[in-house]
Amino acid sequence: MILIKYILRNHFAPFIFSVLTLIAIFILQFLMKFADRLVGKGLSTWVIIKLIAYNLAWMVVLVIPMSVLVAVLMAFGNMSQNNEITILKATGISLYKMMLPPFISSIVIAILLVYFNNHIYPDANHAARILMEDISRQKPTLSLVPGVFSQDVPNYSILARKVDTQKNELEELTIYDYSNLPKVNIVTASKGKIYLSRNQKKLIMDLINGEIHEADNSNPLEYRRLRFQHHKIAMPADQFTFEQSTPGGPRGDRELGAQDMLKIVDSLEVIFDKTQQNLNKKISQLAGNNLITTKSFLEDNLFSKYLYVRVNQRIKADESSILNVLYSIDYYKKEINRYWVEIHKKYSIPFACLVFVLIGAPLGTMTRKGGFGMAAGISLVFFLIYWAFLIGGEKLADRGLLSPFWGMWSANILLGILGIILTVKSAREKITLDFSFLTKYIPKSWLKPEEEYENN
Repeated sequence: MILIKYILRNHFAPFIFSVLTLIAIFILQFLMKFADRLVGKGLSTWVIIKLIAYNLAWMVVLVIPMSVLVAVLMAFGNMSQNNEITILKATGISLYKMMLPPFISSIVIAILLVYFNNHIYPDANHAARILMEDISRQKPTLSLVPGVFSQDVPNYSILARKVDTQKNELEELTIYDYSNLPKVNIVTASKGKIYLSRNQKKLIMDLINGEIHEADNSNPLEYRRLRFQHHKIAMPADQFTFEQSTPGGPRGDRELGAQDMLKIVDSLEVIFDKTQQNLNKKISQLAGNNLITTKSFLEDNLFSKYLYVRVNQRIKADESSILNVLYSIDYYKKEINRYWVEIHKKYSIPFACLVFVLIGAPLGTMTRKGGFGMAAGISLVFFLIYWAFLIGGEKLADRGLLSPFWGMWSANILLGILGIILTVKSAREKITLDFSFLTKYIPKSWLKPEEEYENN
C-alpha cells in the first residue's frame, strides 16, 4: 500500500504541472488565432472569459492523454534515475506490479474523460459556437475620424471636424438624418458629446448651439429651420452593442453525445436503406419496361423522329432520377460515416490514456531521465504520431476509404502493441536508451541542474 501511494504521488505532481502548462499553451494559441476577430469590438472581459472557458473543453480532451504520458515518463524516469526501479526489482517487485497503480489510475481518468466527452464537451462546444457567431456579427465600435463622414450608424451620416476620443467630445458637427424619408434633416452644432444609453440600445448625440434644417423631397416648397441651444439625437446602436443568443437550435456532430448521435445514425441508416431500395426499383423498371417501350416506339417509321425525341427525353429524365438517387445514397453514407467517426472518437481518445501508460513506463525506465524537457520531447513525438493517425483516419473515414472504427482506433491498436512490446522487453531485460543528444535542442530552463551540468 505504501509503494502504491509512493508511485502515485510521483505521478500526481507531473500530471498536474503538465495539464496546467499544456492548457496555458493552448489558450495562448487560441487567443493568437482568434485575436483579429475579438479586437476592436468592444467586448467585455466577462465575454472573453466565457469564450475561453467554453473552448477549454476541447483543450481538456487533448491535454489529458498527453499529460498522462508526460507524468508516466517523468515518474518512471525519476525512479530509474535514482535506481529505485533496480532496488524494487531486487526485492522481487516486477515492472508489471509497478505499472499497475498508474494503469488503474489511467482507467479511472479514461472513464471520467468518456463522461466528459458525452455530457460536458458537447454543451461547451455548442455554447462556444453560438458565442463565436454572436461575436462575428458584432460590428466594431463607432469610430469618428476628424473631417471624414462616418456612415457606421444606419440612416445617419456624421461629420466632426474635431474629435476628443478620451472625453468623447466633438466640435463643428454636421449630421445628415435619413431615418424619416422622404424628409431629410441636416443638423449642425458647434459642440457635442457621444455616448451609449444605459440599456446599450441607443447611441446618444448630445449637441450644443446648433441648427436643424428640415427638407421634404416630396414637397420642394416646404423647408424648416430650427435653432437650439441644447438638443439630443437618439440613434440605433444595435450594431455596436453585444447581445448573446440563448442556447438552442440545431447542433453539429461535435455538439452531441454518443447516445444522441446513435439515434441520428439509426434514422440515417433507415433512410439509406429505403433510398437503396428505391434505386433498385428504378433500375428494375428501366431494365424491364423502358427498353421494351423504346424498341416498340422505334419500330414505327411514321412517327420515328417524334418518338425518338420523346424516348431521348424519357431516358434523360430517368438518368437524372437515378443520378439524384445515387447522390442521395452517397450523401447519407458520408453522414453516417461522419457521425460514426465522432462516436468512436469519444472513446478512442480516452482509451489513449491506457496506451500511453504502456508506452511511458518502459520508456521512462529505459531513458533513466526524469526531467520535464526529456519527458515533454518524447511525449510530443508520440502524440504527434498518434494525432497524425487520428486525423488521417478521420479524413479517410469521412471519405468512405476506411471504416470509422479503423480510422479512430488504428493509432491506439498500433501504439498499444508497441507499448506491450516495450513493457515486456523492459521487464525482462535491462535496456537503456540514450537521448542525451536531444538535450541540446531543449531550452536549458526545462532541464534539471544536474542534467544541465552533464551536458556541459
